[in-house]
Amino acid sequence: MKKTYTLLLAVVLLMTACKKEELSNETQGTTVDLRLNAPLPQHPENVASFEQINAAALEQLQSEGVVKWEKMDDALVWSALLRSDSLLSVGYQPIGHQDMENNIHLIDVNSAKWKGVKDALQAHVLSEAQRLNPNMRLEKEDLFAFGDKELPYFNVKVWNFEILAQLRRMDNVRYAEPMGYGTQDEQRSDAGCGSNGPDWGIPSSDYSVVAPNAKVSWNYEYSNIQNAWASSTGDNITIGLIDTGVNSGQANLNGSFASGQSTGRFCDKLGFHESCWWWWCSNDGVWDDCGHGTSMAGTIAGPRTSTGSTVGVAYNANLVSCRGTDDVVINGSREKDGVTDSFYYLGNRNDVKIISMSLGDVFWSSQVADGVYYAYNRGKLIFCAAGTSLSWTSWWGVIFPANMSQTTAVTGIRTGSPMQRCVECHSGSQVDFVVVMQDRNNTNRTAITLANSGNQASYTGGSSIATATTAGIAALVWAENPSMSRSQVMNHMKAASSNYPSRDGQFGWGIVDAAAAVANAN
Repeated sequence: MKKTYTLLLAVVLLMTACKKEELSNETQGTTVDLRLNAPLPQHPENVASFEQINAAALEQLQSEGVVKWEKMDDALVWSALLRSDSLLSVGYQPIGHQDMENNIHLIDVNSAKWKGVKDALQAHVLSEAQRLNPNMRLEKEDLFAFGDKELPYFNVKVWNFEILAQLRRMDNVRYAEPMGYGTQDEQRSDAGCGSNGPDWGIPSSDYSVVAPNAKVSWNYEYSNIQNAWASSTGDNITIGLIDTGVNSGQANLNGSFASGQSTGRFCDKLGFHESCWWWWCSNDGVWDDCGHGTSMAGTIAGPRTSTGSTVGVAYNANLVSCRGTDDVVINGSREKDGVTDSFYYLGNRNDVKIISMSLGDVFWSSQVADGVYYAYNRGKLIFCAAGTSLSWTSWWGVIFPANMSQTTAVTGIRTGSPMQRCVECHSGSQVDFVVVMQDRNNTNRTAITLANSGNQASYTGGSSIATATTAGIAALVWAENPSMSRSQVMNHMKAASSNYPSRDGQFGWGIVDAAAAVANAN
């Protein structure tokens, strides 16, 4: 059923809020108690503007370092819904359930207890939407998006202030957040879409050549990666990459992935990004339309061949590429859905030990956080980019989800001393490791990696490439002793870092000496 934004906004603004503290008799008659724990507020007189919503977000960012919808009032959250695609992410739980963060991997959402909560909430939302919008003749398929999930949340279209306010006051609801709201900024990182074509004329000083004829990016020297290869090349370790996919035209990530000195391994490709929201939508596939995912995959595990292409840090590791987004910012509903599904999938793959994601957003997403909790609780070591500056604000610290305690935050720095973050990179107290990826005197000189196609390299930078590099180093360490735990791998990397045993307030443990970390693991 097609409905225009203008009509929906007009209908919503005409609705008045009911101050009832209990829901309808029909809902109370179910086996799930959906009563409200607080009175409903008055219906807002106006929809807040983008500027007002962003100002509230910026104020929260300045005071707390993170933007969470739960700390904004109903009127702002409702306005954000109407200023975007009106999709709401609703996390649910039975009343009394505790410690979701540490137990989400143990939940069976198809059990009677959990399914009963979801069914009751969805039935209530549908009933209320039909009551409040009698002329729209709504059915379930008009409201609920992306299908059923194996984690305790669902996505639903919400236009009415009253429905949002009710959900935010139910003990069965963990969160109710807009999915598709962004700052209306051009949110692209330095290594974002359209920047991964071949760079011709790269000087020989920007790489060295190793047998059989592979290029090693100049910045690998600062992490002592080549010396680490004498002991470990990442064999038998599988790394999951959540990004924009890999390019179909890059043979080194397709038919030639297991070639040269990188034989006996695999590169799986999966797509979790949908063309739209509804049950009949098609999957957008595994291929990279952006270029960012291709460059990250090349840095993590590009093969060591005789073709003159760049070699990845863990050139004998397996790679599982999950296309979760269109670009480098997780700010759309389809992207949040794709990233969450990617974390869930990789969390369930027993062979995946490491997850690398050089994507993020200034806004915290509790749904994406559910995916991170799940994968982390399943034992995965998760590396996330600390962030690359946007025009909306260029000063704040580590972005989401790198600012979660379950993730390891990485940023990029320039050559020389003292440490100085790259031009576009974020730093802050949540940074764990750094990678040299930019020249102090020539900021256009960044790391090189695989381009979208061919064997000619491409420059790439930002905290993105630093994250991919560090994920590759972790694979080198883990391959030296595959029986190690995640915490043991992290401890070996910390002990081999330039700031250890101290931790810097902006750059964490510093630069990992890959060879020393591998030796520690032996």
